[in-house]
Amino acid sequence: MEAQPSTSSDSKPRLSPYLALAVGILCLGVSGILVRLAGAPGVVTSVYRMGVASVVLAWPFWRRIRSGRKPTRQGLVLGIIGGLFLAFDLVFWATGVVMSGATNPSLLANTAPLWVGLGALVIFRERLGGLFWIGLLLAIVGAALILGLDSLRSVSIGVGTLFGLLAGIFYGGYYLVTQRGRETLDPITYFWPVTVSSTVVLLLMTLLLQQPLTGYSATTYLLFLVQGLVTQTLGYLAINYALGYLPASVVSATMLGQPVATAILAGLLLGEVLTPLHVVGGVAVLAGVFLVHHSRRVSKDSLSEQTEQEVFEG
Repeated sequence: MEAQPSTSSDSKPRLSPYLALAVGILCLGVSGILVRLAGAPGVVTSVYRMGVASVVLAWPFWRRIRSGRKPTRQGLVLGIIGGLFLAFDLVFWATGVVMSGATNPSLLANTAPLWVGLGALVIFRERLGGLFWIGLLLAIVGAALILGLDSLRSVSIGVGTLFGLLAGIFYGGYYLVTQRGRETLDPITYFWPVTVSSTVVLLLMTLLLQQPLTGYSATTYLLFLVQGLVTQTLGYLAINYALGYLPASVVSATMLGQPVATAILAGLLLGEVLTPLHVVGGVAVLAGVFLVHHSRRVSKDSLSEQTEQEVFEG
């Protein structure tokens, strides 16, 4: 995947970022299924998936360095910071799931687009209209339905739930940092420092938590490899590619389609039954994502009309 590393250079919509988002949703959607089949601790699985991505991307990264496409110091620093955000997102989410079950941490981890939206307002000064926030709220509610939140009474405050909220904040930080990093770097040149720094942090956390890195079955190691190739390498490269053309607020909201993909794939691969609640949630997510993207188009049209009016009046 090659792209001009800039979010501001595209003057009209492109199809490739949206196709990349679709690939990212599918690749991350299968992640939960692979983790479940592997049966290993979440942090251990994260170490292997990041480690595999680091090894796979090392040669393409080195070729770019040899060809003269060296990363800027700022881009390299942003890649390392992005890796730290991504590592802590995975650590808090995996630990929260162990402590409180999958529902609450996963639900709160999916609040990442909310933090991205707030960060985009404060840091990037983006104009996010009411349609964006309506679409975002609709998508989050849909994700909650798909994740199996039985009722609002089932949400309990605890350390595991708090960890899920922290995971969402760190994941949102990753999107914001990556949007800025992709302004000067292509997807691979940016993402390799991300995977390396993230792998180091996750490895240290695994040792700190005294979780075993060895002693698993051949099937589990194979699933680790598939996780690294599909979810971490292909999936996140696709997301990073899209972040070179679309703002983090739009990309993060679109990735709420991941639970939809997971539910569909779980039905096809694991025989899990899709309930009417899943269907309603899926429709809500898709409708919310549509509104988010439509709000961006409306915002661009409004800005264009305002610019033309200023030129005319000038």
